[in-house]
Amino acid sequence: MRRAAAVALLLVARAPGVAAQGDADSLAVRVRKLADAYVAGYFERHPDEATLDGVAGVRHDRLPDNSPITRGRWQAREDRWLAELRRMDPDPLAGRAEWTAYGVMRAALEGAVAVRACHYELWNVSHVNQGWLPIVTSLAAVQPVGSDELRAQTLARWQAIPLYIASEMANQREGLRLGYSAPQSNVRIVIKQLDQLLDERLDRSPLYAPALRDSTPAFRDELRRFIENAILPTIRQYRQFLDKEYLPRARKVIGVSGNPNGAACYKGAILATTGLTLSPDSIHRLGRATVSELEAEMRSITERSFGLRDVTPVLKRLRGDSKFSFRTREAMLAYAQAALERAATAMPRWFGILPRAGIVVRSYPAFRERESVGEWDPPAEDGSRPAVFYLSTYDPKHKSRADVEALTFHETIPGHHLQGAIALERGAALPAIARYFWSPGFGEGWAEYAEQLADEMGVYSSDTARLGALADLTLSAALLVVDTGINAFGWTRDDGIQFLEAHTRVPQIRAEVPVDRYPVWPAQGLSYALGRLEIRRLRALAEQTLGAKFDIKAFHDRVLEDGAVPLPLLRDKIERWLGAPR
Repeated sequence: MRRAAAVALLLVARAPGVAAQGDADSLAVRVRKLADAYVAGYFERHPDEATLDGVAGVRHDRLPDNSPITRGRWQAREDRWLAELRRMDPDPLAGRAEWTAYGVMRAALEGAVAVRACHYELWNVSHVNQGWLPIVTSLAAVQPVGSDELRAQTLARWQAIPLYIASEMANQREGLRLGYSAPQSNVRIVIKQLDQLLDERLDRSPLYAPALRDSTPAFRDELRRFIENAILPTIRQYRQFLDKEYLPRARKVIGVSGNPNGAACYKGAILATTGLTLSPDSIHRLGRATVSELEAEMRSITERSFGLRDVTPVLKRLRGDSKFSFRTREAMLAYAQAALERAATAMPRWFGILPRAGIVVRSYPAFRERESVGEWDPPAEDGSRPAVFYLSTYDPKHKSRADVEALTFHETIPGHHLQGAIALERGAALPAIARYFWSPGFGEGWAEYAEQLADEMGVYSSDTARLGALADLTLSAALLVVDTGINAFGWTRDDGIQFLEAHTRVPQIRAEVPVDRYPVWPAQGLSYALGRLEIRRLRALAEQTLGAKFDIKAFHDRVLEDGAVPLPLLRDKIERWLGAPR
């Protein structure tokens, strides 16, 4: 009562809304400045991500610095930023861009603090995520060249690679001393990839990729000499370190529970990945229930289109009969390209905001393709390069057509490319932090939602492809079970593979990909299904609330216009939108 009275007296003394508006404007300025400082600091700390994310106006001449001193200084800055945010009340900013900036920044910082228990820097022997090998080779594929300045920046970055690898090796030695390590199975994957990279002819090596995009002879010669004389010897030294020193001491338990503070790490990883405070047990049970529901949907299709109630023989035929596979890598790429073009044609009927950036379909580099499925790399913000959909064309005769369309829609349109390009192209209408930062719960959840939406859009070519899409959604739901099983409940690698094979009928090589990913990227597997279920729930709520006034284009635009925000922020935003007067 006292507070209400005080507010009433205040409003008598001033013109209605003026002071409140002034306070909100002042708060907005503070939030915008804080978020911009954080983004600048983040990309200074992670120069690789600035290049990979296509950020305009940044330099491309450095690599990450994971040394203990630099890491400690950065964490102190994170703590100060977070403390300042916690002193603010963001409610007056509702409906403004700064409200989004506040929510994205706070979630990012709280997630970063939560995963400190993991000490990833001490055991990032990884073929995905934070491993130096995928970082360097991904950078090589997009490193800008074509001018004297960009060539100089490329040479400076490449000259830093030996020190970068040595620093990572020092961190991993310290991890062994403290009891932190990657699983032996993942170490073996990295060793195998290193062997393939070292065996590659230099003119075909991912490390030499910038030279292949630039015709300047002196630059190409200098890059070649440095790779041969400095980078490759350092990689050989690192490979020897992994094989002789690291592998014998690496952990046999594949889950993060095998490291010190493993339970705290996994709890923090769940929060950082999804924005949700769910327990591993509740996620595990949700996954089993969702798998059962999707299996029932698959049975409906197999009864209607194939005259069988048992899904297993149908999926086995689709994935084992050469009639449903590809003869060549080129045929696989063309099939994905055709699916992308159908989706692009249908897109304007379902979205009001459309991406301008183009996207190309490419095969993975040879040394990465066996352990990969597909991924999207964003376009450059300044339009200097398109987005790329990398598709694993490894062993195309054993890749089913039933699986490729859903994957294409997931990674391109209406999935990652549509969502990510829209965010990047919003310009000043969207704070930088919301354009560049990406919450996995939303990002992967949207891409999973996109696989279902593609069916509504009518862009699947057949019931065979639709069945493949349902099988893919079932796989994502099964990851709720497998990720928690591995990292919280002591599952072995074989346990994970067997569960995926039994419930999704994927071949073993496909089941191995996620099972080998989540020991070194805990909780990432939860983002797909949890995000999809939340977006579907919000759509159902919008349909129920708006009734005949529901507009699918308006709903999609509201979901996408603020970037890949954390799921709780998305929920709050859509509920506020639905509650606004119309």
